[in-house]
Amino acid sequence: MPILFGADPIQTEVQVILAALADGKGIDHGVERQYVDLKEEHGRRDRQGGIGPSSPRNQEAAQELAAAAACMANTPGGGALIVGVSDDGQLVGTDLEAEWLRHRMWELSGKALTVDVAIQEVSGRRLLVLRAPQALEPIRVNGKIRWRVGTNCVEIDAHTWHARRMADLNFDWSSEESSVPVEAARPAALELARELLRASGEDHSEELAADTDRSLLRRLNVVSPGGRLTNAGVIAFVGRGDPCLDYVRRAQTGGDSLSRLRRPDRSLIEELVEVFQAVDANTPTIHVQHGLVIGQQREIPRRAAREAIVNGVAHREWGVSEPTLVEHVGRLLRVTSPGGFIGGVTTDNIITHPSRSRNRALAELLAALRVAEREGIGVDRMVADMVSVGHPAPVIEEVPGPYVRAELIGDDLDVGWIQWLHSIDPANEADDLNSLLILRQLVETGWIDPLRAATTIQDTVSAASGALAKLSRASIVGAPIVETIIGSPDGTDPVWRLSHAGADLLRRLDGQVNRTRMWPSRERVAASYAKARGRISSTELASLVGAYASNVGTVLKRLEEDGVLAPSRASRRGTGFYYRYIGEPS
Repeated sequence: MPILFGADPIQTEVQVILAALADGKGIDHGVERQYVDLKEEHGRRDRQGGIGPSSPRNQEAAQELAAAAACMANTPGGGALIVGVSDDGQLVGTDLEAEWLRHRMWELSGKALTVDVAIQEVSGRRLLVLRAPQALEPIRVNGKIRWRVGTNCVEIDAHTWHARRMADLNFDWSSEESSVPVEAARPAALELARELLRASGEDHSEELAADTDRSLLRRLNVVSPGGRLTNAGVIAFVGRGDPCLDYVRRAQTGGDSLSRLRRPDRSLIEELVEVFQAVDANTPTIHVQHGLVIGQQREIPRRAAREAIVNGVAHREWGVSEPTLVEHVGRLLRVTSPGGFIGGVTTDNIITHPSRSRNRALAELLAALRVAEREGIGVDRMVADMVSVGHPAPVIEEVPGPYVRAELIGDDLDVGWIQWLHSIDPANEADDLNSLLILRQLVETGWIDPLRAATTIQDTVSAASGALAKLSRASIVGAPIVETIIGSPDGTDPVWRLSHAGADLLRRLDGQVNRTRMWPSRERVAASYAKARGRISSTELASLVGAYASNVGTVLKRLEEDGVLAPSRASRRGTGFYYRYIGEPS
């Protein structure tokens, strides 16, 4: 059953134009001027106006279409291009490859432009319909920002664009009224919503779950003033016809699919719950002892897995028909969702960058149902849950398409690390994301300073200094868990390492569970320290690795022989002697 979301004037006018073309009628240029532009494939006409063959990968056409689509995207409301039609309505057709064109336009726009490409057949001619949703940040092609004024694309400056954008900033497609009545909400979706609310254990949620269907939907803010469902309500409680999620389970990369969930004509809530259950069923659980208490830990923490999946539907581009792909391959969970990063988010700042969703109402609905964390803390929790059991932090990145891909790698649980974290006093220090990331960095590299810590926690150097100071007040087996090294020059940032007590306890706990941890070698610590700080002395290295200065000289000499270090003075004697960093190992 096709779902009719809120009024879509762009799609309406595309259909009107396609119907007129099919009937051989003229095109109303007043309509075209408002929402849709007609485009021939650039470079096909000769000087006499004759039409030559189409090229599936026409670079000139891609460049022109990227500029035209960016112009549409920069215009409030966005727009569409119909490719393969002349300005006067003549059907020319095109052989441009749809996926190649989509990716090439993304590249030409500086990886900022996402278009939906649909193939249409009209009177025996193959056309492409390129839908460009409204941009959240100005899109430049050839270094220029353009938007539509009447029938023309005109250049504007970034200040003007942002001034207009500020006026439209509260627009949220998912909060708009649809044409779907409240009565269309699927009973199964409503029942699952109530189960999710009850499972939260909160008094308010229990009371909300007991309300009538209409009142429940209204209190969840998915009923418009006109009495219809919002677009978020349609997606969550009715569905869009096409599947929202595609879950695939494989034992290993390249292996056959062991199970698959990809079902149309169901609500997002139904799909989410079924995928959650499949992930739970396919994620092993082991027992971990903390003192006298034995607890259970999943290879991939449940909250982290669910947050990755929910983010893949809450923040995706819903103008694209393909589902969010959830691949569960061995111990890897990979979630790939249509649409790139928005609002300045990147892989390197996703933990701390202010959150902005394409679909604010939908994200708030999922948070209200306790399916996801409230906006702005979900990624933090996902990272913390993975790192707290010894897994790598999730990798969340934009990939060609564009898509956002989140990868959670569930290696063997690091039982010694888990028990070690439970030994920290105060206990809540082990729940602090900054502390977790810094401690993991110390275990893996042997040292950290405010500049490196800032990169690790994705925050400012000032914030990193504060996080290190806070962590220095925590203890383990009655001793500080971290300590500063000696020997670094006056006036430079302090350098921190795990305390002897902290490192010794982790080694003992590893031994109790027969784990061999790959601690960084002295050479590796020395090389990374010298590369980052520009220099290293025997005093610094000895303090870093917990040895005597007289016992680390051979390490520094080997690095000198490898071309990594050079002595600060030829005599190699006297107070203040150190080695300078000069390059990577040969």
